[in-house]
Amino acid sequence: MFLSREEMWDMPLGGSSTEKQIPHYVGNIIWAVLFVILKVAFRYEVSNRESLRAFNKRCGVVVVANHTSFLDVVFMYMAARPQQWVRFIARDNLFNAMKGFGGQVITRVGAFPIKRDTADRTAIKRAVKHLKNNEAIGIMPEGTRRGKSDRAPELHAGAALIARMAKVPILPMTVRNAENIKQKGKCIKFPKVTIEYGNPILLEDFDFLPKAERLDACSWYAMRECFALSQRVQPEAVDMCALFPESKDYTQTFVEHPIPKHSSEALVQSFEQRKREKSHTQDGE
Repeated sequence: MFLSREEMWDMPLGGSSTEKQIPHYVGNIIWAVLFVILKVAFRYEVSNRESLRAFNKRCGVVVVANHTSFLDVVFMYMAARPQQWVRFIARDNLFNAMKGFGGQVITRVGAFPIKRDTADRTAIKRAVKHLKNNEAIGIMPEGTRRGKSDRAPELHAGAALIARMAKVPILPMTVRNAENIKQKGKCIKFPKVTIEYGNPILLEDFDFLPKAERLDACSWYAMRECFALSQRVQPEAVDMCALFPESKDYTQTFVEHPIPKHSSEALVQSFEQRKREKSHTQDGE
């Protein structure tokens, strides 16, 4: 059955909604084909996947990662499948690729567009809606591939804003070695690729900061977690000043006010308990 891209951008995919979902057959075929190719070529493995699985159909989550290669998104998608879908917010010009065919394909695996370098309210509202449906949304806070364009590294707070509006956690992750597959002027290589999830971050834990700084500080903290996973070091060892020279440095802030560590399962149980209590309160009124 033919569906327009615009229709599918607003339809659920996974999650707990009882509404009609985007048909799964295209996504399942793509996953099966890519699984065979990527498993053979790059022997990819996933570490700490249970940190993502705990959210499945129980709570929305914003998945964030550092961005070094166009293949990052592919491996992020593969790491979640086949039990879960991660819906990516992609720049709008990608949806016109191959005279719209490319847009139809990435739409059917859950992607939806955002206008680059703008406060795209439609995309934000769409992301929040899907998160409230207990889906997973994938965002690259750096906005572009590091070292692969003339754009200076920037730290965007959009992921934190969306998580705050939807009242869901942020889950840091990384894809190691994808940037070594194809380097400019060199032949394709076949390194072993590892995807690793970290521990979730709760937006409420940043409420000790001035309101105007909370989203930026949360984004900074989340990206430090991503780079710590990528570099296999403790977060405190990541040189965020070198990575984001134009952003405020929050290193000392988090030394003085350590952010609590959470497990995904404990956090999801906490969210479910809140929903039950809210429901009981409403029933008693």
